Amino acid sequence: MILKSIAGALSPGGTQARLSILIFHRVLSQADPLFPGEQDARRFDEVLSWIARWFQVIPLDEAVWRLGTGTLPPRAAAITFDDGYADNAINAMPILLRHGMSATFFIATSFLDGGRMWNDSVIEAVRVFHGKALDLSDAGLGVHCLESHEQRRVAIESLLCHIKYLGPRERQDAVAQVIDIAGRGLPDDLMMRSEQVLALRNAGMQIGAHTCSHPILEKIPDEQALPEISNSKIVLESLLGQSVSLFAYPNGKPDMDYSAKHVAMVRQAGFVAAFSTAPGVAMQTGDVHQLPRFTPWDRTRSRYGIRLLTNLRRSAPQAVASAVT
Repeated sequence: MILKSIAGALSPGGTQARLSILIFHRVLSQADPLFPGEQDARRFDEVLSWIARWFQVIPLDEAVWRLGTGTLPPRAAAITFDDGYADNAINAMPILLRHGMSATFFIATSFLDGGRMWNDSVIEAVRVFHGKALDLSDAGLGVHCLESHEQRRVAIESLLCHIKYLGPRERQDAVAQVIDIAGRGLPDDLMMRSEQVLALRNAGMQIGAHTCSHPILEKIPDEQALPEISNSKIVLESLLGQSVSLFAYPNGKPDMDYSAKHVAMVRQAGFVAAFSTAPGVAMQTGDVHQLPRFTPWDRTRSRYGIRLLTNLRRSAPQAVASAVT
């Protein structure tokens, strides 16, 4: 009750409201020994029970509209998922429904129906590699000891950090080399199928766009960035038979992963609101095309709650010159 009272004082509703928008990615069926900190179904159910005690969870499109009109209730929050993993539909949706909550799922459309994101290709290649040492020196990616889960986690983190900010072609080539050396028979069911996106919508969930192939927009030419943004909207609207008005920037750090020109592209594509991964809370005075999102990953209820309270006091950074139209 104390935490709920403090949250109400920090986010009183109305024109002074502070909207907490939470980010999730995956909800695994069971704990993964390679990534024991990753969210699984039991953990997600527990987290939602905490959030329900402290906040009023509102569908994201309604929350954005009420933020703009100054009609948000106290302690307002919204839940989002990025990328479009199949476990969102399989595991997260039933838990959300059981708690009476809605979430918005931002889908990278190129990976629907059997695709796989580049980072998952690296993760799964390291997972299935049978040797004790993975030699990627010919690809300029070093040699990695893989004798334990911890060593595999370290190898994955190192590879992802090295590859993440390469240009699209260089990143594609690097991942292909990792797969060629380490991975065989990688899974093709990690991401949603079209029917699962429809099932989410039909269950009362919301669908947003997340580009087509999840590029870091700052790393690709402008003539590629705009189609990545606009075509993801077109694909989802064709699938759903309805307007898609919400967008999330891939990776989402202002002036690192996207900039003011991409904010202008999002507006040009016709999105009503867009979301970064800058920590902080959305306020009526903020840019509706750069609303912040945040999720604490603490393991205990008290630490989780304190982290959320701390975030309520944070001013979110935005891309420079965000007023460009």
